[in-house]
Amino acid sequence: MTFHLAEAKDKINASLNSDKMLIVIGECFVQYQGRAGSKLPKGKRMLLVKGDKSFAIHQNTKLRPINYMMNASASVELNSEKKALVISAVKRKPKEKLDVFFYSVDFVESFEIEGEKEIRLFGSERELSDLLMEDLSVLEKGMTALKKEVPLRKGVIDIFAEDKDKNPVVIEVKRRKADLNSVRQLHSYMQQVELLKGKKTRGIICAPDIGKPTRELLEKYGLEYCKLDYEISNPHAEIKGLQKKQSTLFEQFLKPKPAKNK
Repeated sequence: MTFHLAEAKDKINASLNSDKMLIVIGECFVQYQGRAGSKLPKGKRMLLVKGDKSFAIHQNTKLRPINYMMNASASVELNSEKKALVISAVKRKPKEKLDVFFYSVDFVESFEIEGEKEIRLFGSERELSDLLMEDLSVLEKGMTALKKEVPLRKGVIDIFAEDKDKNPVVIEVKRRKADLNSVRQLHSYMQQVELLKGKKTRGIICAPDIGKPTRELLEKYGLEYCKLDYEISNPHAEIKGLQKKQSTLFEQFLKPKPAKNK
């Protein structure tokens, strides 16, 4: 269905004067003027205008808009000279203007959409850290949580604890597979704590999984890994169990080899 530009203008104007979400699809040319300048050649695109007057131009590729503007004043007019419907977004500070020239409109509609609500993320690293802080004995008998989110000169420790022998323990919590950067990060934290405390410090990564190169680097640094097994549900995540995984290359070397059949 193709809309007459005058008909589309009335629908767009009504939407811009409300807090509804507006979607316009059609052949358009886009021009931006402000801190820089840009032009999008004529092509079929989608304009999305939200109730907070944020504008976004989308093409049929990629997630991000190809052009956008936030918190702008909106207007719509018919430009007889260019034979186009012009939707404009303007900001005064900094001075910016986004003009979308629609030469044809295939779709225009506005919708009542739920307003701003806080998103609750289940199974975040912070929530998993909170659950571990309640009882670190699931990690190791006698281990005690001392503090969460401890700032260092370089980075922030997820959980700072001590084992049954009063040795400092740095715990890094990952909700996804631990990678090489996670190990390097934990090693840096461990070294910083050793300098501050003047004591040998342990480092433990808690994660659902770990790859072979990551495990080898972990063992090289003398760090430990605990498999984090958790389940996400509403309204919270739940740790189902923590399985200790600390088999070093040295231990593997000492394992007795199965006898060969004679």
